[in-house]
Amino acid sequence: MADSQYFIPVLVDVLPASSEQQPVLANLLELYAHDFSEFMDLDLGADGRFGYDYLHLYWTETGRYPFLINVRGNLAGFALVRRGSSVSGAEQVMDMTEFFVARGFRRLGVGTKAAGHIFRIFPGLWQVRVRERNRPARAFWAQAVEDFTGKPASPANMQLNGELWQVFSF
Repeated sequence: MADSQYFIPVLVDVLPASSEQQPVLANLLELYAHDFSEFMDLDLGADGRFGYDYLHLYWTETGRYPFLINVRGNLAGFALVRRGSSVSGAEQVMDMTEFFVARGFRRLGVGTKAAGHIFRIFPGLWQVRVRERNRPARAFWAQAVEDFTGKPASPANMQLNGELWQVFSF
């Protein structure tokens, strides 16, 4: 058994974020923006933060859903979901607006499990947008969508606001 590898299942919880947890999400969004700044131009504010102008809307507008992702009770990431496609404008489509798993929890199946859990919370039509130049995210979402649907993911290429995107619709 010298070269045996053991698969240890990762326990992933996806929980709705309360308004009291908004500061936690704001902190996680800073990590997300830092990672994302590799793929797009993001400016730090004078306070040394990237900021996220829409976060408060997840507790004040209907059709927006904030989630925290935990692994064995430890904070591991977040997801922001909204009803209504930012691509097509279709109101019945669920949109994975933002999704983040902290680096220490990546490549363990955490993101795929969390995404699948969220897809099951809101059955129906989904869209996930990924910037063309964000290759790691493109590979992740292709696998996550395939794992959820049981079919190979075939994203559509789109140009939105001068940026190339891949859009997974399922």
